[in-house]
Amino acid sequence: MKLHEKAGTPSAERVNIFLRELGIELERVDVDIRAAENRTDAFIDKAPNGLIPVLELDNGTHICESVAICRYLDAITPNDKALFGRTPLEQAQVEMWVRILEFQGVVPAFQAFRNLSGFFSDRETCIKEWGEESRKRLLTFLPILDKQLSKQPWVAGEHFSIADITAWVLCGFLGRLDIELDEHLPNLQRWHMKMSERAPSLHH
Repeated sequence: MKLHEKAGTPSAERVNIFLRELGIELERVDVDIRAAENRTDAFIDKAPNGLIPVLELDNGTHICESVAICRYLDAITPNDKALFGRTPLEQAQVEMWVRILEFQGVVPAFQAFRNLSGFFSDRETCIKEWGEESRKRLLTFLPILDKQLSKQPWVAGEHFSIADITAWVLCGFLGRLDIELDEHLPNLQRWHMKMSERAPSLHH
């Protein structure tokens, strides 16, 4: 298998942390997203969404979308990590929090960055006001995440899961938007400290 990615990007990092948790090594193929390689017809044939990462199977099949890639890798790798949850209730809670994190955290963060920085202004219309609104929405979401972490040790419950990986990647992106995890988010701060100690999976 091969993983088509751009190292260091949040979506690629989410899959890479998952891989390290499971102890999986894959061949990597660098995709030059700055040069719009992911917008070529050849890449779109692999990934209809035109986004990295993309997992290429040995039979030529391709899987895009980070969580879908993680689900596949988890399913084919015997492990006791239960990163998608152990019981039906845990699995539902993990799924719930991954979706909440994506729609209320990751998407606004990306929209804020893209529209405020103009990073991809050569291929999309950047609207500063939308970037500012997206940043405000992200700031509104962080206290919700902090409150959730006041109730339990991990984002989706009693056990570490892909929801924590998603939240970690989101927090790693905040600096690009001049957002800090300060004393107003004590539970998120405490969780972040605990996460930072999960070497080596969270760090290369």
